[in-house]
Amino acid sequence: MGSAKRKRKLVEQRERILGAARSLFSTKGPDQVTMTDIAQQAGVARATVFNHFNSKHALLEAITEEMFAYYAGMLESAFEDRDSSTAALVLALFSQMGTGIEAFHGFYKGIFRELAKINLGLDEGGYGERARERANRLLTDLFSRGIERGDVDPRHEPAALASAFEAIVNGTIVHWLYDDATEPLRLRMLRAARIFLGPVAALAGDAPDAALPVLVPDDAIVQTLTVPKRPRATRR
Repeated sequence: MGSAKRKRKLVEQRERILGAARSLFSTKGPDQVTMTDIAQQAGVARATVFNHFNSKHALLEAITEEMFAYYAGMLESAFEDRDSSTAALVLALFSQMGTGIEAFHGFYKGIFRELAKINLGLDEGGYGERARERANRLLTDLFSRGIERGDVDPRHEPAALASAFEAIVNGTIVHWLYDDATEPLRLRMLRAARIFLGPVAALAGDAPDAALPVLVPDDAIVQTLTVPKRPRATRR
């Protein structure tokens, strides 16, 4: 019982630390946040933070892993949707990614470099790399299914479509985050999706957002970035 209680405490500590890091990275940017700041926000000792994460980079990697797992979850939802066209699913992926990233502009501006590094295969061997591979398989399967059911041009290889999809997504997000955020990212993402779909999918259309399938719960990204409440200090 003592071992189970200790394990539960360690899990709770880790979640508090991650929640504190997400919150601070979103308001200050990772470069301006120290491990001491994170410890204070989480309500734990600085040494406790290092017991879970030996560096700020390790913390960034853990958060990056969560983002890839979340993205893979969106792709799983898309693949499980048997009714919507591939074009509608692609539009929904672009649109809902744009909405989520825009809601936490500061956080993603700081963290997206880590996401991009893993996505480009520059950080190999860890969980993030495996999550990236899983997402790529799901995306490739989505386009393969589209070819099989006739709403994706069969002249394109599914793997090539997945690669082009990722390039357009990343390029659009990077440009909005670092160069020009004068319009909502969701609108820019939808425009990029339609450019991608033009030579790729039948019936790309101009479906309004209300007609697109919902691939994630409305509050899922908020939950991902929620900071657990700081516990009260206890006297020893």
